[in-house]
Amino acid sequence: MSAENNTVPMGQKIAFGLGMFANQMFPAAMGIFMVVLVQDLGFPGWMWGIIFFMPRIFDSITDPIMGFISDNTKSKWGRRRQYVLLGALIMGVSFSILWQLHRDNGIDYNFTYFMIWSFVFYLGLTIFSVPYVAMGYEMSDDFHERTNIMAVAQWIGQWAWVIAPWFWVIMYDQGWFESADVATRTIAVWVGVICMIFAMVPAIFIESKPTVNENYKPLNAKNIGSSFTEIISGFVQAFKNKPFRKLCIATFLVFNAFNTVAAFTFFIIVYYLFSGDAGAAGIWPTLFGSLGALATTFVVIPIVARMSKTMGKKRAFLVSQSISILGYVLLWFLFVPGKPYLFIFALPFFSFGIGSLFMLMMSMTADVIDLDELNTGLRREGIFGAIYWWMVKFGFAIAGLLSGLILSMIGFDATAESQSENAIVGLRFFFSGLPILGTLIAILVMRKYDLTEEKSNEIREQLELRKNKV
Repeated sequence: MSAENNTVPMGQKIAFGLGMFANQMFPAAMGIFMVVLVQDLGFPGWMWGIIFFMPRIFDSITDPIMGFISDNTKSKWGRRRQYVLLGALIMGVSFSILWQLHRDNGIDYNFTYFMIWSFVFYLGLTIFSVPYVAMGYEMSDDFHERTNIMAVAQWIGQWAWVIAPWFWVIMYDQGWFESADVATRTIAVWVGVICMIFAMVPAIFIESKPTVNENYKPLNAKNIGSSFTEIISGFVQAFKNKPFRKLCIATFLVFNAFNTVAAFTFFIIVYYLFSGDAGAAGIWPTLFGSLGALATTFVVIPIVARMSKTMGKKRAFLVSQSISILGYVLLWFLFVPGKPYLFIFALPFFSFGIGSLFMLMMSMTADVIDLDELNTGLRREGIFGAIYWWMVKFGFAIAGLLSGLILSMIGFDATAESQSENAIVGLRFFFSGLPILGTLIAILVMRKYDLTEEKSNEIREQLELRKNKV
C-alpha cells in the first residue's frame, strides 16, 4: 500500500479528535467536580475512595466483553459506529443526572445515589470508548501516520483539560452560583449534553466498511455467554504479547501515579499557598490545570510528535517522561506560599509526562496489533483496546482508592479551615514523590521495548504478502 493511500484525510482525524475531546472532558470534569464531594458535601476520605474504586472496577470488567462484541459485530455500519453512538447517548444523559446532588438529602443518600449513577455512566463509557479507540487503531497501517492521527486527537482532546479547570472559578464564585454544589448541578448538564454531541461525531463521520459478510461469530445472548471463556483466553493471549505488556505496565504506572495525586493540586494551593482561604486562592488552582494543558497542546504534543519521527517512539517516550520527572522535582521547590506564580515555571516540564503518554502509547498499540495479527492471523483491535484501557481504568480505580487512603493517612480534614503541618507536608510529598517513583519504574520497563519502525514495517510487508496470497 502506498504512502499516499495510508494518509488519513484531516477531516477524518478531526472527527476522531472530537470524540477524544468528549473522552477526555468527562474525566476532566469528573476530577474537578469530585472536589465538591469532599469540600462541600462533606464526604469523608473513605467514601471518596470507594466512589472512585467500585464503578471503575465494574468498568474494567465490562471492557473486555465490549471488545469481544465490537470485534465480532456484523453490520452494514461496520463493527464500531453503532456502539459509539449508543455509548455517547448513555454517557451524556447519565453524567448530567449523576451530579444532581443536594446537601439536604444527607451524605448517606448522596453516596448511594452517586454510586448507582456512576455504574450507569461507566457502562456508557465502556460502550463508547472500547469501539471508539479501536476505530483509531483501524484508521491507518502506516507507522508514522498512526502517530499523526493520535497527535491530532490528543491536541483536540487536551482542550478539555484547558477548559475544565475554569469550572473551579465558576463553582466558587458566588457571583455565578450561591455554592459549588449548585454550580456543579448546572455545569454537569452542559458538559453532559455538549460532550454527548461531540462523542457522536466519530460514529457519524468516520468511514467504516460493512462487515455483514465477515466470518465472525454470531452475537446473541447464548453465544456471548458461552464465549466468556474465549474472552478471557484472548485477554491472556494478548497480554502475553511482550511489547504490549510493556505498554500496559508503563501506562499503568505513569497515568495512575499521576491520577492518585491529581486532585491534591487544589488542596495544596488552597491550604499551603493560601492558608486555607479558597477565596484568596482565586484562579490559581484553575491556572495550574489550564496552563499545564496549554503547555501540552502547544509545546508537548508538537515536540513529542517530532521526536517520535526523528528518534523513534520508544526514545521519545523515555525522553519525555524524564523531562516530566524534572517537572515534579521543580514543583516541590516552586510551590511557595505567597508566590503562587512560581509554579508556572514548572508546568512545561511537568506536562511532558501525561501530555505525551497516550499519543505515543496508542500509536505503539496499533503497531502491536499488527504483530499480533502476524502471529495469530486475527485482527483484534477491540480486544487490545479493551485490555489497554482495562489497565488504565483498573489503575484509575486503584488511584482513586489510594487518594482517599492517603488523605486519611496524612490526617487531612475536609471540615477544617486549615490543615496540620503533617497533612500539608504529606500532600506535597505524595504529589511529587509518587509520580516520580511511578515514572522511573515505567522508564525501566520500556528501556527494552523492541518494536521499532524497521520491525513494524517488516511486519506490515509480511501481512500484505499474506493478504495478496489469499
